[in-house]
Amino acid sequence: MGKGGNLSEGVVKKILLSYMYVAIWIFLSFTVIVYNKYILDRKLYNWPYPISLTIIHMAFCSSLAYLLVRVFKVVEPVTMTMDLYCKSVVPIGLLYAFSLWLSNSAYIYLSVSFIQMLKALMPVAVYSIGVMFKKENFKSDTMCNMVSISIGVAIAAYGEAKFDTWGVMLQLGAVAFEATRLVMIQILLTSKGITFNPITSLYYVAPCCLVFLFIPWIFVEYPMLKDTSSFHLDWLIFGTNSVCAFALNLAVFLLVGKTSALTMNVAGVVKDWLLIAFSWSVIKDTVTPVNLVGYGLAFLGVAYYNHAKLQALKANEAQKKAAQASDEEAVRLLEERKGENGFKKNESQG
Repeated sequence: MGKGGNLSEGVVKKILLSYMYVAIWIFLSFTVIVYNKYILDRKLYNWPYPISLTIIHMAFCSSLAYLLVRVFKVVEPVTMTMDLYCKSVVPIGLLYAFSLWLSNSAYIYLSVSFIQMLKALMPVAVYSIGVMFKKENFKSDTMCNMVSISIGVAIAAYGEAKFDTWGVMLQLGAVAFEATRLVMIQILLTSKGITFNPITSLYYVAPCCLVFLFIPWIFVEYPMLKDTSSFHLDWLIFGTNSVCAFALNLAVFLLVGKTSALTMNVAGVVKDWLLIAFSWSVIKDTVTPVNLVGYGLAFLGVAYYNHAKLQALKANEAQKKAAQASDEEAVRLLEERKGENGFKKNESQG
């Protein structure tokens, strides 16, 4: 087989691997969301203790991350001073704790489909907070795009058959905390040249998150669990749920590392539609036509936002390549001139 054939096989293999990474991430993300809903929903498993569930996840992830980093040495720990940890990781851990607590709490009050519709506001929150902290430049066309997404979500909320104000406030709070966390990662870690993979991220952030969750748990859920004397921890349910949560973190690393963050955003849109279909067909949640129209509008806004980001990335890459080519051309011309000057000098000496 010729060289072109080998190249074609390599390209096909790369495409198939990319689809496999996307499929793994969608499956695990889908599984964790539905599993959490099953555990927390009063009509299903009926264990409405979101802080406790999040604490179980964080304790499991912290322990496993410690074993992988310190015992089995699968990955190397990041160089981290106590001052850097307190100023950077601790605030991120606090935001992560609130984000997980509120997002898990929303499953008690809202349907899976409606929660996914509200999550479409994530680009709006990230962009708005990025502008606030001067990590994003304000652009009128981008803001119009954000407004269109917000209008779409508002229409979807208006058409929600089982609208719960408290549940919506919890989910919007979770979106706000998660968006702030993402911006803070850029400000506090990325700007200092520190990058985490999911294992090192859990190694440093999960224990901090665990401490912050433990404080409200003592006052909010511990008294209720203590009074429920008949309760016993179902190791199969909570064990497999925690394994799925940890595997999802690894799948995020695999997807972003082997493809791009933009691919994950696009895959997230596919996952949302699958969850909405699953919520309607299997869980029997009510999805109204107004829901779909509103989310469809928000979906178009998010799709345009992802397209604009892709174009911006391509433009940046083109500028870098042009600058690199220009530098190489300047070096080549300089070397040619040096060679010519040396040749003339030799001729004059001869």
